[in-house]
Amino acid sequence: MAPQKALESIGKNLSNQYERWQPKARYKVQLDPTVDEVKKLCNTCRKYAKSERVLFHYNGHGVPKPTANGEIWLFNKSYTQYIPLPVSDLDSWLRTPSIYVFDCSAAGTIVNAFMELHDWNASGSAGSMRDCILLAACEAHETLPQSDEFPADVFTSCLTTPIKMALKWFYKRSLLRDSLDYSLIDKIPGRQNDRKTLLGELNWIFTAVTDTIAWNVLPHDLFQRLFRQDLLVASLFRNFLLAERIMRSANCSPISHPMLPPTHQHHMWDAWDMAAEICLSQLPSLVEDPNAEFQPSPFFTEQLTAFEVWLDHGSEHKKPPEQLPIVLQVLLSQCHRFRALVLLGRFLDMGPWAVDLALSVGIFPYVLKLLQTTTPELRQILVFIWTKILALDKSCQVDLVKDGGHTYFIRFLDSLEAYPEQRAMAAFVLAVIVDGHRRGQEACIEAGLIHVCLKHLRGPVPNDSQTEPLLIQWLCLCLGKLLEDCTEAQIQGLQADAPAIYAPLLLEPQPEVRASAAFALATLLDVGGDVCRDGATGGDECDDDEKIRAEISIVRSLLSVVSDGSPMVRAEVAVALARFAFGHKQHLKSIAASYWKPQSNSLLNSLPSLAHIKATGSAYANPSQYVPHASIVSSQIGPLTRVGSDNLSVVRDGRVSTSSPLATAGIMHGSPLSDDLSQHSDSGVLNDIVSNGTMHHSRPKPLDNALYSQCVLAMCTLAKDPSPRIASLGRRVLSIIGIEQVVTKSVNSTGSSGPKTSSPTPSLAGLARSSSWFDMHAGHIPLTFRTPPVSPPQPSYLTGMRRVCSLEFRPHLMNSPDSGLADPLLGSVGSLGGTERSLFPQSTIYNWSCGHFSKPLLSTMDDTKEILVRREEREKFALEHIAMCQHTSVSNLNNRFASWDTKFETGTKTALLQPFSPIVVAADENERIRVWNYEERNLLNGFDNHDFPDKGVSKLCLVNELDDSLLLVASLDGNIRIWKDYTLKGKQKLVTAFSSIQGHKPGVRSLNAVVDWQQQSGYLYASGEISSIMLWDLDKEQLIHSIPSSSDCSVSAMSASQVHAGQFTAGFVDGSVKLYDVRTPEMLVCATRPHTENVEKVVGIDFHPGLEPGKIVSASQAGDMKFLDMRNYRDAYLTIKAHRGSLTALAVHRHAPIIASGSAKQMIKLFSLNGEPLGSIRYHLTIMAQKIGPVSCLTFHPYQVLLAAGATDALFSIYADDNTQAR
Repeated sequence: MAPQKALESIGKNLSNQYERWQPKARYKVQLDPTVDEVKKLCNTCRKYAKSERVLFHYNGHGVPKPTANGEIWLFNKSYTQYIPLPVSDLDSWLRTPSIYVFDCSAAGTIVNAFMELHDWNASGSAGSMRDCILLAACEAHETLPQSDEFPADVFTSCLTTPIKMALKWFYKRSLLRDSLDYSLIDKIPGRQNDRKTLLGELNWIFTAVTDTIAWNVLPHDLFQRLFRQDLLVASLFRNFLLAERIMRSANCSPISHPMLPPTHQHHMWDAWDMAAEICLSQLPSLVEDPNAEFQPSPFFTEQLTAFEVWLDHGSEHKKPPEQLPIVLQVLLSQCHRFRALVLLGRFLDMGPWAVDLALSVGIFPYVLKLLQTTTPELRQILVFIWTKILALDKSCQVDLVKDGGHTYFIRFLDSLEAYPEQRAMAAFVLAVIVDGHRRGQEACIEAGLIHVCLKHLRGPVPNDSQTEPLLIQWLCLCLGKLLEDCTEAQIQGLQADAPAIYAPLLLEPQPEVRASAAFALATLLDVGGDVCRDGATGGDECDDDEKIRAEISIVRSLLSVVSDGSPMVRAEVAVALARFAFGHKQHLKSIAASYWKPQSNSLLNSLPSLAHIKATGSAYANPSQYVPHASIVSSQIGPLTRVGSDNLSVVRDGRVSTSSPLATAGIMHGSPLSDDLSQHSDSGVLNDIVSNGTMHHSRPKPLDNALYSQCVLAMCTLAKDPSPRIASLGRRVLSIIGIEQVVTKSVNSTGSSGPKTSSPTPSLAGLARSSSWFDMHAGHIPLTFRTPPVSPPQPSYLTGMRRVCSLEFRPHLMNSPDSGLADPLLGSVGSLGGTERSLFPQSTIYNWSCGHFSKPLLSTMDDTKEILVRREEREKFALEHIAMCQHTSVSNLNNRFASWDTKFETGTKTALLQPFSPIVVAADENERIRVWNYEERNLLNGFDNHDFPDKGVSKLCLVNELDDSLLLVASLDGNIRIWKDYTLKGKQKLVTAFSSIQGHKPGVRSLNAVVDWQQQSGYLYASGEISSIMLWDLDKEQLIHSIPSSSDCSVSAMSASQVHAGQFTAGFVDGSVKLYDVRTPEMLVCATRPHTENVEKVVGIDFHPGLEPGKIVSASQAGDMKFLDMRNYRDAYLTIKAHRGSLTALAVHRHAPIIASGSAKQMIKLFSLNGEPLGSIRYHLTIMAQKIGPVSCLTFHPYQVLLAAGATDALFSIYADDNTQAR
């Protein structure tokens, strides 16, 4: 071939080869150019490319080596001499971004010159190394291979025709060279981009192998830059890895900038060689017969299997799976796609680190493209994969909407074939798409998401009742996020009657669902009340009325759950009331101001509607019992005015100064505010409200004044919530309507309370999704017993402490890096000022719920096995000891084997012995709790139940005794607080808190709550100075019954059966005793009044040990003990005069036939079940034989014959039988 022809042919081939890798680019060839031609070429290319990357390929085979300064050689016009071109000129013409390929000997000198140039420039202003990539054929001291085994331009061949180069090089080293004709390699059939042909398959495998090597060897950011940002750069670098492998075999080292670690010996090349061999072995038959069927290589199937093996044994702490880039390549093929997606889903489920790895490989565009497929079997796994991606990285929402991906998820959510939990994932994905993303909200409104969500909330079709709540929860959250700060969506939601659809969800058994429904209702309340800002005309009046009607129904619904058992729900109600308060600030301020007026006559009158509030679910005979009562003294008396009573929602007992208005809504008695609101209001007091200032653009119309009263009442209830976090939210809501001084502070050193002037801190950050929150039912596995024990150990409640952090007041910002889902404070709140906005409490249910999806959803938790093993051990221990207790013959418990000074100034109020460890917990009147180990005689922990102790602790109970037990502390004001880790010094955490008693009788100054817990049923029974017994389900965190006590007097003692779930007995102030069974429709089984001689209140009551359902021991303050068989006899079958008056405590052993009673007259007496005296304890067994203090509490160990006794002095003792040694 003539030299000129050869030159043109080389140029044309090179251009064609590059076109194969990037067909959209424009290529220009300069054959044997001059300096001017190169300059013109560079300038033209840069001008055309603008800010795109320019490729400069230098083929220096007909000119000398580059100079030591890194100049390359060109020609003069007449081709009579070589002209050097410095790289600085080249760089200044081509600028960045650029990529240079230098195929000549000593190419390394050019790279070195570039490096020096850029080092020198880096100090100046022209830092053109910003984005310049260099590929050179060899090091500065090396010459290109001269062997006939390689073409002269071996580097260019590797970069532009990698498959042929790789096969030819492999051929010479393989056993096939004896049986296969070398020339066939140039005739490989097929097209590179058709994976169903031999050439396409080889190209596909080569891409997968080189990608895998690069991903496993390179730092992730470099991999992203070289292999994922630009098609041509990625192709060149893949082929560069091959060039390194081939040329190193000829003692030549290609180099690059950025520099890559050596990859020529990576073991994935062996997989390539094997695939190449399998494909080459088919080559002769395919060339011979063009119609012959091509057999695909098993390469991808094998690599997927390797990935599957890794999934079975790998973890975050092991080396990442090197097959990840191959899994990505497999997604391109229909035949392997489903398996690859399932394995990818399993991998992503391992945790956020796995999602991070997958995103670094470049999974995103692949799974985005797959949303355009309609294959039904891929739908579920794709929704799962997107759930996992969005749980980690919310920013993907933009691309999803841009590509119309949201419609895929709306269709999936609307389809009834999928399981509810999978549809919940689709709802989650949509919630993330619209979260704080206006374009996403608009797209989803357009696609009809509002109606899809409301349709499924209105009539959910239960496929599987277990997972249904998750779907309802996410439908609410998705809708809430769609409506958040989006006026158009709010109007559509109200038109579709969303409030009426949400309201019933506030009664659902799952706290998460109730909280989500409250959140969704809150988003329908318009902050600032300026929906009509687009020019309100007369025609908008009717809409305005409708909007107000909607607001009334929303607020009424929310007020019904202001005393919900779950802090999570109450938090959402507080946030909703804050939104409402912003919109109706003036009217609420006026109402609040009239409450706070010091004149005594206006106090009662300004509570117009409270007389008609009924407590939810309870049947009160006459509503007038609920007239708010306050002992109001004329304010002239001075600073000792006593206001209100000690109810949770009433001001704490303290000093109210005359100079300032009352610090709290002292005259308001909380009761669950039901929808049954009265329409009567005392217009006399509230008339002046309407005229108060205007707000924003449109003035919200005053709603019914009674409703405003309810709201202020509810806000005060929240401000005194037993949970510190909710109380803080409540105080912030009150500050919106201008009430700053809310909390109460200690008056005396022991810590009772009075008014406190602390304005709420506006910086309460939202709670991060703590790891301990959404362990929905980890470990909720009730065990079946092999032998029926007398008192079977019970299932766990509040399992896994799914809401542990709902009360931890932690300054964790919502958009903290670990929470994945950034959450702007409030989006755009129109015209709210910055300071007001900082006070605005934030909803936490959405961020918290998102945490569920970043946890593993496919695998069960590893620790369930340990839990089961420990549970079985404890059951075994319990059964053995129950048998021992039943057959014990107790003579006397004289052996005091442990005692210590509690340091309680007022003595011990109540105590508890742990069943499976030698630990005792005791509490005093100031709600100070102390935990001791009575074997090692040391104090384990001591803490305050809360900051404003009132009248002491009424009862301590153990929740989930077979597992990591929780300590339930019931205060005398009816507040329940549940603690975990209470035995670890300073580590105790408040799990949940709520007020168990709501609404009380007029004139009652103290609630004297009486509480008991029943593990089998998960019920908490609570009563006191109220006319009903509240029945709470702790798993649902919900009040499920309010049983009328049908008695004029209040409950003074209560005991839940440890054997028969749902059974409990109550003793009353008038000496009567009643047996209840919540499983029966009428609840009350029978009633009797055994204590008739001296009518004094029942102090202690308990069930007999054993399985008999109606046998009860009751003790009255007068000192008589009655043995009752409630189901068979009206009267007591046995009476003992245990003490002459002042009986203070009664304890009946759970399993042993022994009863203990204590007296204020410094004596403990023991009896058998037949009433025979077993002995008494009067003295401490010391040398001085000092008398014991007046007994204040007694409790038995559940499975051993041990008696703990507390007295009004600081001494606490544990007694055992003479022949029993405590273990």
